Amino acid sequence: MSYTIVYYSEAVQEEIRALPATLLARYFCLTDRMEEYGANLGYPHTEAFGDGLFELRLKGVEGIARVFYCTLVGKRIVMLHGFVKKSPKTPPKERRIAEARMKEIKNANSR
Repeated sequence: MSYTIVYYSEAVQEEIRALPATLLARYFCLTDRMEEYGANLGYPHTEAFGDGLFELRLKGVEGIARVFYCTLVGKRIVMLHGFVKKSPKTPPKERRIAEARMKEIKNANSR
């Protein structure tokens, strides 16, 4: 059974689709794999942050980007937040955005 990629919102889908060309190509390559094999592709492609939050790691000619995501029952992978990195460490603000969205999604799906 294959997995389904969904987006937290249309705005998240648009911010991901606005990534520079090589980063977007890498995103599509990795999400195709995720649809077949599941959410955790392993390092260096994905990294688990705990509590169900994952990071999709994108690297291309234009730089480095990250897309945070979580999984839901029914083999759904929810893309929560994407951004282009400007420093070696992931900014805490970016992670907090993803954590808040994941909490909202999981609370809505537990009802």
